Amino acid sequence: MDFRNQRVWITGASSGIGEALAVAFHNAGAKLVLSARREDELKRVQQECGGEPDTRVLPLDVTNPEQLAEKTGQALAAFGGLDILVLNAGITQRSRTRETDESVYRRLMEVNFFAPEAMARAVLPSMLAQKSGHIVVISSVAGKFGVPMRSGYSATKFALHGFFEALRAEEQRNGVYVTMVCPGYIRTQISLSALRADGRKHAKMDSELAHGMPADDCARQILQGVAKKKNEIVVAKPREKALVYLKRFFPDLLTRIVGTRGGGSV
Repeated sequence: MDFRNQRVWITGASSGIGEALAVAFHNAGAKLVLSARREDELKRVQQECGGEPDTRVLPLDVTNPEQLAEKTGQALAAFGGLDILVLNAGITQRSRTRETDESVYRRLMEVNFFAPEAMARAVLPSMLAQKSGHIVVISSVAGKFGVPMRSGYSATKFALHGFFEALRAEEQRNGVYVTMVCPGYIRTQISLSALRADGRKHAKMDSELAHGMPADDCARQILQGVAKKKNEIVVAKPREKALVYLKRFFPDLLTRIVGTRGGGSV
């Protein structure tokens, strides 16, 4: 995998999959713009990735539309443009539909759908102008089928697939590629900040995540798929991948399987 001198902007880069992707892209020769809300954590990741001048920190709250134009301009200016935009920032959920406050669904949609949609549209003109670009969207296997305790989370990921598959159909002929990434259980701390029914944080490490695929293995597989310009990548252990194929070929069987479980994908 050779990403030498590729200019990459990663959101949600302060931890988890985003941090692992930053390190992987750095090791593959890319120049990085790292964004998240926590500037101190971004600076830590920046040092993992060789520091200045080839790794820049750009603090960003993806849900603040007033920041978007300015921050996009700064990201484009850092290295004179962008080749790859990685839309990784997101939050998940741990609550049953009948118990969940409407504000939780709106928060999930703001972070997981409206933010990446707006960022992609902000960067798109520059990619069209240079007649090349690659948008990498971190979805989930929960974006392939609905699972218990994740109704809002699954809805946001389904929305991502609809939007970005349409964008791909519109712009791939113009040199802009879209890769949808569907991770399963990845060993990150995403469940700690998952939203409960009342909007409070879950604040627990789920056992499935604790025993999930290491984030650096996930990042390596993502880079392989991006290098090949794949439309979609499922990054998961065999059992989780099997559920995706069950959805495609045996949807009634999948419905019975997930209906017997109290949880699901991240």
